[in-house]
Amino acid sequence: MKNIRIVSTTAVMAVLLTCVSNFRCVAQVSSHRSPDMTVVKPESVGFSSERLERLHHLIQGEIDNKLLVGAITILARHGKIVDYRTYGVRDLASGAPMTKDVIFRDYSMTKPVTGVAMMILYEEGKWLPSDPIAKHIPEFAQLKVFKGVGTDGKMILVDPDHAPTIQELMTHSAGFSYGNGDTVVDAMYREKKLRQSASLQDLINKMATLPLNYQPGKSWTYSLSMDIEGYIVEKLSGQTFSDFMREHIFVPLEMKDAGFFVPAEKRSRFATNYKADAQGQLVPTPAASEPPDYASQPAAPSGGGGLVSTAEDYYRFAQMLANGGELGDKRVLAPATVKLMVSNHLPANLLTGEFGIGQHIMRPGFGYGFNCAVIFDPAEADMPDGKGTFFWDGAAGTWFWVDPTNDVVFIGMIQRMIHPDNHSLLYRSHATVYQALVDPSK
Repeated sequence: MKNIRIVSTTAVMAVLLTCVSNFRCVAQVSSHRSPDMTVVKPESVGFSSERLERLHHLIQGEIDNKLLVGAITILARHGKIVDYRTYGVRDLASGAPMTKDVIFRDYSMTKPVTGVAMMILYEEGKWLPSDPIAKHIPEFAQLKVFKGVGTDGKMILVDPDHAPTIQELMTHSAGFSYGNGDTVVDAMYREKKLRQSASLQDLINKMATLPLNYQPGKSWTYSLSMDIEGYIVEKLSGQTFSDFMREHIFVPLEMKDAGFFVPAEKRSRFATNYKADAQGQLVPTPAASEPPDYASQPAAPSGGGGLVSTAEDYYRFAQMLANGGELGDKRVLAPATVKLMVSNHLPANLLTGEFGIGQHIMRPGFGYGFNCAVIFDPAEADMPDGKGTFFWDGAAGTWFWVDPTNDVVFIGMIQRMIHPDNHSLLYRSHATVYQALVDPSK
């Protein structure tokens, strides 16, 4: 009888292991299927419906306090939509309500999409992180580094310690800038009107005449690096940047409204953009103040901030990354490539709290991958997210994150231009989401 029990136990264990294995396979297939936007009961994937009300109160509170006009949020776990809400209006003057098909300005949330375009070309063997940028942009072969101003009032320029690399380009550590700072080089960026360039080639020609702000790899400055990447995509693919993005990302992922402009037939769904006036009141941003008018395909599509999309468009993109590069039956990247893109690539000497943009501070546990921020040690970074969470946001307040440890994807879309509260809202949303994840084992 003793032997019979041993055999029986072994058999039971084999059956259990088979069941677990099969469950994992089924779960994997399920998470990779084309997204079903039907909202499931939060408790089915470990969230508390009651505690998710804190997220709703957070967003609605911003609207009630007239800090926001409207918003859309999407929360998913294991590829299933847990929470999908619209708030407020898309336009104050008309009172048009916020609807799920509203098109938003993604601004810097364009950067991760450009990163995926670059990684597609990486998989084709077109570039390596260690490549000098000048290998692909010969115009940058003679870049100098700004080292101060001499007693004669002239700039002191020196050679770079090493040629800036693609890895440094994709991590904002190559020495480029946006021109928003107070350095001599920033003033030169403004004088050249880089963001009003007639083409991506025109942008490169202008930047080739400007020095780097610092020695490559020695600092971190938010920059036009991803606009430079857009040019590299064109050079390496032989396609226009817009065509490459559409063919390799938007069409496969069924991002139906994503692009660099809003066609006439879709303008009624385009969110009005707002900014705070001197009294703190939200007023529409003048159309002339926006780099593109979004009415037609731009001559110099911005890889750093030019895209528009719906919340669902961006969710499809983010869920593809959460799935390891696949959505439904469409594979955009291999899992190993996604992991490379969303891993921290900044050295410890740049993770000291000295560098960042707004509340996104490069620090222990919080770094930067290729075109996105990475939380590689949540405890060190004082964040509630799972290890490996990556994210970014945009100038009009849009934000997203992907948490591979907890298999969580979040999209937040708003239309409030650069505001002191934008980053705060992003981080407060992390807090309200994770306090509602009460059973991560599900």
